[in-house]
Amino acid sequence: MTDTPSRPFGHEHVFLGTQHARNERRTWAVIALTTVMMVAEIVAGSVYGSMALVADGWHMATHAAALLIAALAYVFSRRHARNRRFTFGTGKLGDLAGFASAIVLALIALLIGWESLLRFSAPVTINFNQAIVVAVIGLTVNLVCAWLLRDDDHRHGSSHAHHDHPHENAAHQHQHTDERHRDNNLRAAYLHVLADALTSVLAIFALVAGSVFGWLWLDPAIGILGSLVIARWSWGLMRDAGAVLVDYLPEVEELPEQIRSAIEVGGDEIYDLHVWQVGPGHHGAIVSLRSASPRAPTYYRELLSHLPELSHLTFEVEQA
Repeated sequence: MTDTPSRPFGHEHVFLGTQHARNERRTWAVIALTTVMMVAEIVAGSVYGSMALVADGWHMATHAAALLIAALAYVFSRRHARNRRFTFGTGKLGDLAGFASAIVLALIALLIGWESLLRFSAPVTINFNQAIVVAVIGLTVNLVCAWLLRDDDHRHGSSHAHHDHPHENAAHQHQHTDERHRDNNLRAAYLHVLADALTSVLAIFALVAGSVFGWLWLDPAIGILGSLVIARWSWGLMRDAGAVLVDYLPEVEELPEQIRSAIEVGGDEIYDLHVWQVGPGHHGAIVSLRSASPRAPTYYRELLSHLPELSHLTFEVEQA
């Protein structure tokens, strides 16, 4: 696919997140850290006989793959942001990448669970001290990666909170404003790292308990628990990213009602309304309304100017 020149007139359809460049750089940095630690944990777990450590290493492998998908999505969406073949821009590519990484993670969760079940019937000797050291190092790397991938978009998004709502609804409004600005691509990478940190904690617990009490069965049991946690997280990401891809708005989404309350004044009536997300912090809307005194589209745009997340508006006005 080749890029095409931007439109010589009209407005641009660049609907990337406000922190797109920063998120792209940090994702590549985390890929490097994750890959190094992934190899170390898989090798150490195999040498020292720890299924929990091997599971943690393969979990890191899924993160490395998912992070690579996220990084490539950032690169592609940036390079093709002004490609006219993408009708509403490339803002949704991050959600597509998040959905893909969720599927990969679900498959690996099944593999980890299966390998852990096999260890119950064929236990192996574990070198606890070395395995614990490697697991602690892995946890440290995970925490560093989580810090690098923290999402600052929520703080940027909160600056757009609307002050014309009642004070008691401020927290509720802030929550949904944050959701509108969520970068599911970054969220996929961030939750991958957090899930891996959780697996590292479980692995350390299993190794310490095994070394003290001799509970070899606890190691594969923790592997199964980790696979269930990964699978559950995978489903959550798949659900949320998929909702954006099919233009589904949660029932708690306030944006449609905010549009109606702003437009339906002076007898004007909205008879058809479509709202969807076109990128992190960006929404599009098609508003069809009837009015006894139709105005120019610029008038209705001004009525919605207090909703900065509405990045693409189309109006159809009919005489009532």
